Amino acid sequence: MAQSNAAANAVQNLFRTPELKDKILFTLLCLLVYRIGAHVTAPGINPQAISDFIDSQKNGGGLLGLYNLFTGGQLARATVFALGIMPYISASIFQQIAQAVVPQVDKMSKDEEGRKRLNQWSRYATVGLAAVQAWGFSIFAEGITGAVTAPGFRFRILMTFFLTVGAVFVMWLGEQITERGIGNGASLMIFFSIVERIWPSIFSAFGYVSTGVIGAFSLVVLIIIMVAVVAAVVSVTMAARKVLIQIPQRTMAKGRMREASRSFIPLRVNASGVMPIVFAQSVIVVPGAVAQFMGSPRLRDFADYFAPGTTMYYIFSAILILFFTYFYTSIIFNPIDVAENLKKQGGFVPGVKPGAKTAEYIDDVVSKITLPGALFLTAVALLPIWISTAMNVPFNFGGTSLLIVVGVALDTITQMNQHLLLRKYDGFMKKGRIKFRGRQGAPGGY
Repeated sequence: MAQSNAAANAVQNLFRTPELKDKILFTLLCLLVYRIGAHVTAPGINPQAISDFIDSQKNGGGLLGLYNLFTGGQLARATVFALGIMPYISASIFQQIAQAVVPQVDKMSKDEEGRKRLNQWSRYATVGLAAVQAWGFSIFAEGITGAVTAPGFRFRILMTFFLTVGAVFVMWLGEQITERGIGNGASLMIFFSIVERIWPSIFSAFGYVSTGVIGAFSLVVLIIIMVAVVAAVVSVTMAARKVLIQIPQRTMAKGRMREASRSFIPLRVNASGVMPIVFAQSVIVVPGAVAQFMGSPRLRDFADYFAPGTTMYYIFSAILILFFTYFYTSIIFNPIDVAENLKKQGGFVPGVKPGAKTAEYIDDVVSKITLPGALFLTAVALLPIWISTAMNVPFNFGGTSLLIVVGVALDTITQMNQHLLLRKYDGFMKKGRIKFRGRQGAPGGY
């Protein structure tokens, strides 16, 4: 009862803060526009033929089915937003890889003008990727019987134009949410695209049971796995290694050093969040989808090797998730900056020299705790698909979807919680702060 009252008060506090209220309403308005556009069919195409073709493919539609998942079914409906936010995410991947590889690009990312220029380059890359994917989709649609009313060059130009403009508009909406709303715009769009399909999937699952396609026991096992995945995602997302630090303080009266105050730096086990899986799926989806769009039998046979449920899909996905976990963590967390800031405050890690040694120690800790986080992400993304295939379930239950939904929800709630705490309101979390799970540690293990 007390917890429900606290949650109700937290919700009321959301709308007592004018700034947070405006951010939430603006975010909901943008997402409403996005979902409305997700039901506007592109001209000159029969969406039912596209949907039937994707549903008829093995492994839940293969790479097209996976792309269709991230767009909330818009690809199957052939809407003007059929490409979704994926071209923008792919362009962001290229930008971040360039920052890690090209010194000039990394230097540009450290000042405001340089970041603006890089963001502009990402927008141009989004337009280019969207145009290529849209052209490929038009060719792919022409190869499906009854999908296109008037195939030809004119149809391809019109389809490329509408889908590219739709992708650019979706990119703009995502940027507006990130800048003026609450949460990450791109992640929220994928979140709502997945959530939109949850209820239809639940009803279809019970329909499979009633018709005898799958057994009641298999459905119960899948539900238990889903609950376990959600619990594991929440636990790992909140888990952190606490690095003990001490900051000396001076007394005002005698000018002597007082006993150092103790605190800790929380190093998250899964600092990269859901982004490694999103990046990995983007890399897997785009080349294979283009190969299928082109209509070449050889390219389609090649794409089938990487379709969900195949051995190559598991291997390639695992490698990409592990790589992007370390890669993204190295981008968002810089041990040198942490060590320098700690040194400026006069703080230190007990038993470690300030400066370079502290940076090396923190980097070593981050490297060690990132490995179990990366293995967890890989297991969550791939294990449920393998279980669904092994149990011969006629639909793919993806841990990726649950991980994205839970991860984005936690990040968004955390941001709202921070806004509430700035206004001295109680947040969604107990005592107004996140309780990091993990133990404090000193040098010499973790």
